[in-house]
Amino acid sequence: MKMAGSAVLLISLLSAIAPLPSEALNVRGHLLKSKTFRSPPILLGPGSVSNKYYHDVDFPRGHLAVKSFNAEVVDENGVPVPLHETYLHHWVAVPYYALKDNQSSDAQKVPAMLKGNDGVCKRALTQYFGLGSETRHTATWVPDPYGIETGNQEKAPEGYEEKWLLNIHAIDTRGVADKPSCTECKCDFYNVTIDEYGRTVSKNYTGGLLCCYDQTQCRLKAGFNAEVRKVFLQYTVTWLDWTDAVVPVKIYIFDVTDTAMLDGTHEHSCKVEYQVEECSAENRANNECIHTKTTRAVLPRGGDIVYSVAHQHSGGVGASLHGQMDAFYVNRFQLTAQGRRQGTRQTTLSACRVATLSQDPSRSATARC
Repeated sequence: MKMAGSAVLLISLLSAIAPLPSEALNVRGHLLKSKTFRSPPILLGPGSVSNKYYHDVDFPRGHLAVKSFNAEVVDENGVPVPLHETYLHHWVAVPYYALKDNQSSDAQKVPAMLKGNDGVCKRALTQYFGLGSETRHTATWVPDPYGIETGNQEKAPEGYEEKWLLNIHAIDTRGVADKPSCTECKCDFYNVTIDEYGRTVSKNYTGGLLCCYDQTQCRLKAGFNAEVRKVFLQYTVTWLDWTDAVVPVKIYIFDVTDTAMLDGTHEHSCKVEYQVEECSAENRANNECIHTKTTRAVLPRGGDIVYSVAHQHSGGVGASLHGQMDAFYVNRFQLTAQGRRQGTRQTTLSACRVATLSQDPSRSATARC
């Protein structure tokens, strides 16, 4: 089985955890603002997949300190869509620089000048914000006096301006033959042998992102029919106008597959997903079907750790973060929905909570993307 975090396990370090906004409505008297937006419509029929990029999406403009970015999938009436009908594999929000007054756009081309975060996965995990099925009820508040700086025109290349893109990967699971197999992107259930770039998928690749790309179709139960429906990623951004009172934070995203430090190399390799071998009969008999994977990293500069969150898919049991000398800082979460051990068939990871953190990420998980 495959395991993944953005389709992988990842942790975003923004810099120390604090309660939600009730205790900090502004930074030294400045007004806190909030606005809710929607992505372009996502059309999904039973068993279908949408994995599209949407450029120049709605986002607060100006030089801002973003305090939170909360999202969920809703229908046309703004009603939340349950995970057992639309599985949110992942979504990411990424700032990028675009030419000013450029009216031509190709919504499926990733812009060449992604702004990106400060983590080591420069090509694979560039987002500022992003989660997956655990999005709903996962807090993203950055406490005072900190803020995520956006829209600083002085930092934009000459002739460019900052814009935002969304990548939303959603799977409609209404009427599918087997929901876990569809949400885990098992190739047999998608009848996929060629990936979206025309390359042959290895026979040893049982499931993952290569098999549930945009416009693929998961197997349905015989005779099942339902209408195509329109859903949206609805996201609420809370921010302050930027002032000198705000302390800027850096965003670091780590991938558990990146073992550069453990291997003693300088080349980071963020694979986004990896294979978890099936539990042996002996371990199953001893109830020891828990797969653990660990990575280590050093932040390039010091400072306070303000916030962290890990992203896992169905089967994730938890993630923890430790500092130097193995000091324990974070227990990412315990599943509030059903978990899944290797060799069993329980389903969806739904709600996870934010914890605190430190310098050296070390995390664990089971099962796959």
